[in-house]
Amino acid sequence: MTTLLVRAGARTQGLDLDAFCGAAHLHPDLVRRLVTLGLLDAEIDPAGHYTLAMTAVARAGRIERLRRDLGITYTATGVVLDLLDRIDELERLLRARPARGEVHPWT
Repeated sequence: MTTLLVRAGARTQGLDLDAFCGAAHLHPDLVRRLVTLGLLDAEIDPAGHYTLAMTAVARAGRIERLRRDLGITYTATGVVLDLLDRIDELERLLRARPARGEVHPWT
């Protein structure tokens, strides 16, 4: 397995379209479509250049796995991603909550 390391420029806080596509192993047209569908967030300057957050690479991978492994359409992926994000948040809150009968150290 080959790992692609991408370094963002000091003045940008993300990846340009070509660097993102290389890191995510996606075609630029597909990335533009995912941005249009609202599945990926991107900043688009007046010249039409895309800048995507480095964290979007993992999200793009999740989108592709949902489509490939479960056959979920790109349109339906938004709902699934929202539900998965909500589950992650609830699990995080549950782990942070003290167990029943546990006394808080400040009480």
